Amino acid sequence: QVQLVESGGGLVQAGGSLRLSCAFSGRTSSYSAMAWFRQAAGKEREFVTGITWGGDSTKYAESVKGRFTISRDNAKNTMSLQMNSLKPEDTAVYYCAADRRRTFVIMTTANEYEYWGQGTQVTVSS
Repeated sequence: QVQLVESGGGLVQAGGSLRLSCAFSGRTSSYSAMAWFRQAAGKEREFVTGITWGGDSTKYAESVKGRFTISRDNAKNTMSLQMNSLKPEDTAVYYCAADRRRTFVIMTTANEYEYWGQGTQVTVSS
């Protein structure tokens, strides 16, 4: 089993920044590729960014490239998402996810991820 707990969401004005964290635990969690997804009201959950086990490879959705940065520290069992230049369209519930079956490949579809956190709300006001 892998447990994931997000923190760091909140309300911010457009152009501002937020940093989300995901604490993970479980026997295989450090060996999993991980990702951030988000789900806005009335919309499907969408891939935001992902990172391989060692952190040497990352992938970003086009909508967040150049603004968001994903990182992880396996020694501390944490993954982070630095979000800069936030826009109202970034408003959503953000989820961290772990893909226990893959270490070096980042999948972009939600159904490939076995473990999910409870989500944290990010609201960007205009």
